[in-house]
Amino acid sequence: MGSRARARRAAAMLGFLGLLCAVLGAVMIVMVPTLIKQQVLKNVRIDPSSLSFNMWKEIPVPFYLSVYFFDVVNPSAVLLGEKPQVRERGPYVYREFRHKSNITFNDNDTVSFLEYRSFQFQPDRSHGLESDYIVMPNILVLGAAMMMENKPMSLKLIMTLAFSTLGERAFMNRTVGEIMWGYEDPLVHLVNKYLPNMFPFKGKFGLFAELNNSNSGLFTVFTGVKDFSRIHLVDKWNGLSKVKYWHSDQCNMINGTSGQMWAPFMTPETSLEFYSPEACRSMNLVYKETGVFEGIPTYRFVAPSTLFANGSIYPPNEGFCPCLESGIQNISTCRFNAPLFLSHPHFYNADPMLAEAVLGLHPNPEEHSLFLDVHPVTGIPMNCSVKLQLSLYVKAIKGIGFSRLFCPSGFPLNRKLGKKKKLNPGKSKSLKMETHPTGILKCDSSLCGRNILSPDIPFCFALFPCRIVALPRYNSHTVTLTLFKRTTR
Repeated sequence: MGSRARARRAAAMLGFLGLLCAVLGAVMIVMVPTLIKQQVLKNVRIDPSSLSFNMWKEIPVPFYLSVYFFDVVNPSAVLLGEKPQVRERGPYVYREFRHKSNITFNDNDTVSFLEYRSFQFQPDRSHGLESDYIVMPNILVLGAAMMMENKPMSLKLIMTLAFSTLGERAFMNRTVGEIMWGYEDPLVHLVNKYLPNMFPFKGKFGLFAELNNSNSGLFTVFTGVKDFSRIHLVDKWNGLSKVKYWHSDQCNMINGTSGQMWAPFMTPETSLEFYSPEACRSMNLVYKETGVFEGIPTYRFVAPSTLFANGSIYPPNEGFCPCLESGIQNISTCRFNAPLFLSHPHFYNADPMLAEAVLGLHPNPEEHSLFLDVHPVTGIPMNCSVKLQLSLYVKAIKGIGFSRLFCPSGFPLNRKLGKKKKLNPGKSKSLKMETHPTGILKCDSSLCGRNILSPDIPFCFALFPCRIVALPRYNSHTVTLTLFKRTTR
């Protein structure tokens, strides 16, 4: 009898424990997503007390900027009216250092800051040196010639005489370092003396000279402390709620974030909007697919085919005109009226006649498309490949002698292999979340600096030096985390 009673008590105890586990499991399934959401909301906002603040202030992973130049193979033939032929040189890779300063919290739930950046050449990552010579269009000469198109003939003749006297040519042979960071040119001094408002710079001229040891303007963004629905959205840039470069209110709007973080809890219907000071406009990326980056699920966002479309193809872009063929954006209004155009590399996703006008261009989506991989729960970018091309539009200008046989074309100058950054293995591991069949949360205490939920709850948030090795499903998809990219192998 005694053994039977003990067996019944043991069975009852096991049954009770089973019921308790079932109840606790049900509670965990209900409570854990809520706890996750609460802690994400608490720790991704811009607040000195949040655990992500230092990461926002100074992003803890390296940026790399890869630049390719289009070396003109046949400059003499171009002057005789033939198609330009180019060969791509590079990449020339630069480590970009960024840090925010002048951080000021305002009463309207916003924070203002300047983000400074500097660049350092990385010869071990580059295919070439800064001392390499590149033959490319003389941007100052050809740009000045295009700006003379509607000027009086007398002024054109004076400009032509100045070109000849100063020994200026339509094409130049300069080093990568000079093209990037600046070179002395007598034309700059002459123009600044007699036409002081024509060029916005003094002394040296370089494609990236204004970017080095500089900031991209004063951003004021919402912190999300009082109103989380507006977190990271830009309130003003340089004190402006909209820019004045374009010809429509829609194109002048400053939309989205500053391009570093977005609101958490994304869905496939979410789009990524951000304002780019370099492009002088807001841009919008659209969801393409779900993916995995180093074991971490992500949403991939890509540029829509209409990003650089002209107004005839996509009417909302009419405000960016005057336009040429679809697929290149005229940025002359925010680049001292020089005939500069922005596009995808090799005129990918543009009117085919643009690539056909220049020999040596081979657009393809694998190499030249733009994408951004973002962790949907936190809104943090993990893998970024922003690829853009800068081109100079040239054509024959009556009264400018050397241009008389030019064929109208968009002359590609260089392309940036975006700014990619990638987490190192340690940080990537700290972000990784995996689904465990039981839904039980475990924390590797050797990796955790602190528990951000509660000392009593065995949970670690992957934005920080912790690892979640088990996690139940959240909103019908596996939760995992993310940061930015640039190949660092």
